Amino acid sequence: MKLIVQIPCLNEEATLPAVVRDIPRVVAGIDSIELLVVDDGCTDRTVDVAREVGVDHIVRLRRNRGLAAAFSAGVDACLRLGADIIVNTDGDNQYAGADIPRLIAPILAGEADLVIGDRDVDSIAHFSPAKKRLQHLGSWVVSRAAGIDIPDTTSGFRAMSRDAAIRLHVISRYTYTLETLIQAGKQRLAIKHVRVRTNSRLRESRLMKSIISYVRRSAATIIRIYGMYQPLRVFVTSGVVLLLAGLVLSARYLYFMALGEGQGHIQSVIVAAILFIAGIQVMLIGVVADLIAINRRLSEDILVRVKRLEVGGDLDALD
Repeated sequence: MKLIVQIPCLNEEATLPAVVRDIPRVVAGIDSIELLVVDDGCTDRTVDVAREVGVDHIVRLRRNRGLAAAFSAGVDACLRLGADIIVNTDGDNQYAGADIPRLIAPILAGEADLVIGDRDVDSIAHFSPAKKRLQHLGSWVVSRAAGIDIPDTTSGFRAMSRDAAIRLHVISRYTYTLETLIQAGKQRLAIKHVRVRTNSRLRESRLMKSIISYVRRSAATIIRIYGMYQPLRVFVTSGVVLLLAGLVLSARYLYFMALGEGQGHIQSVIVAAILFIAGIQVMLIGVVADLIAINRRLSEDILVRVKRLEVGGDLDALD
């Protein structure tokens, strides 16, 4: 049983030694543990430091491509290196590497395909009250969208089985945390969460440059991924809203017409007609999108099979 711990890095020369030092090299149930650093276009000595501290593998991206791309590149490399379990942690030393045995335990026990490290957001001192509320709201929204119950959906400290790593495909260029959870939920993977510890903050977050930007980009990611897996529900719901708005305006016009004042509210009829037409069109688009989603699921199955062949997986494991 091989465990590979991957660490996406962007200029982490100062914090990487602490991250590596905290990762256990012996874990019960694991035969070998290897470390992999993803160089996401670093311009400092991160790569040299990685070699100095004994990192086993380094994946280098020619330019900065973002956290989601770095995560995906790391997962692909881990699979090709024969990883049975992949743990992702951050290069800023946010997470306690000593909790890795706790994180992978549900996978070793055959109880989970994906395990999320719950940071207990309320206990993190450097998180502002506004950020804590946003974290709770975001986790609630993602949990509802994915059909799961995860208290800390933005946690990057997570473990996945080989099969889960093959099945999950990151499309977003911003972050992988929300997207992979929604995908895993829609694919009915077994997902668990365990409480993990965090270290003192060594630098500001590079992902959350501002709360408004973070909320906007995270919301776009959630809507896009949910729409990919539930297009009919998204478009039909939108269409029904438009139809109801048109119905309200029609009722308003009929009300005034009954009072003998219909001529002064003819614009309500025009807007209602537009809303009715738009509502029907949106619902029809939902039918087409649902057919496209079926084709996408077939394409995903093919991609999973191709990945299994590339990394030497068992095709019989598909379900």
